[in-house]
Amino acid sequence: MKKSLIAILTFCFSFYGVGQVKETKKTEKLLKELSDNGCKCIDSIKTTNKTKEEISKDINRCINAQAGAYQLGSKMMEIDLASLSKKDSKDTVKIVINSNEESKEYKDYYYEIERYMMINCKSIKRKIASSDLENYFSMSKNPEAKKLYHKGIDQSEKQNYQKAISYFEKALKIDSLFAFAWDNMGLCYRKLDKYDDAIFAYNKSLELDPLGLMPLQNIAVAYKYKKEYQKALAAYETLAELDSKNPEVYYGIGLLYAYSLNDLEKGLDNICKAYTYYIAQKSPYRTDAEKLINMIYVDMKKQGKETVFDEILKKNNINQNSK
Repeated sequence: MKKSLIAILTFCFSFYGVGQVKETKKTEKLLKELSDNGCKCIDSIKTTNKTKEEISKDINRCINAQAGAYQLGSKMMEIDLASLSKKDSKDTVKIVINSNEESKEYKDYYYEIERYMMINCKSIKRKIASSDLENYFSMSKNPEAKKLYHKGIDQSEKQNYQKAISYFEKALKIDSLFAFAWDNMGLCYRKLDKYDDAIFAYNKSLELDPLGLMPLQNIAVAYKYKKEYQKALAAYETLAELDSKNPEVYYGIGLLYAYSLNDLEKGLDNICKAYTYYIAQKSPYRTDAEKLINMIYVDMKKQGKETVFDEILKKNNINQNSK
């Protein structure tokens, strides 16, 4: 036991540097380095023909691989190295690492690195936003159309949305039944705040596949930005009928009710549902729901509705202290 502990001490100190700057800066460096490692792992995830839930689980595995190292590294940094050097060589320092993923301690470390990565790792949202489940019309059979489509995807990932649209348009001139090209063109138009064009593209995709989850979800977002809230709700409700455990549906509905339709209670109830499904699916978007629940709490507190807030959380089996 003592031998393995010494090996761990040697590894951690040589990797992060014993005498480096202040404790907080060392912790920040550790968090950044491990997050960068996790981000590289996420960037390598293949999304073709995977559900969002499957992609979320892959992302969870990448974050989990760093959470244990973050827990160990953080505890190592809590050791007073000066006093440790004065100890007799026979003395040992006990460091307990909690590897139980369901424990509060493990979750605290996991959630901290997850929150950091949600802000600093672009790959997370890009991978979760991927919708590559194919049906008959999803991908073109024409090689040139597919080549142009992939060029469009490349430009979209670089945020060159207008250039991406030009490639998608060329692909669609070759094959107008190319649903993924319509989907991604709609997404680019939405990024450029051209909501009517986005809705047109999504509707063209839905003509090919009325059950398409990506266009249904994104058309709701486009309607919301146009302030056509009832149409946005209708799109989300259609999506809920097709995919009742999709947290994005409840998050979208909750956001609409809370801050567009001025119904904080309905908004909170739906965000709680989203939060629960995010947890079950191990999705890092849990952090977005967490922030929104806290925002709603502040607003409901101003209205003297703290008891109602607690009741809604209780109804959804959410412990306020666990967020």
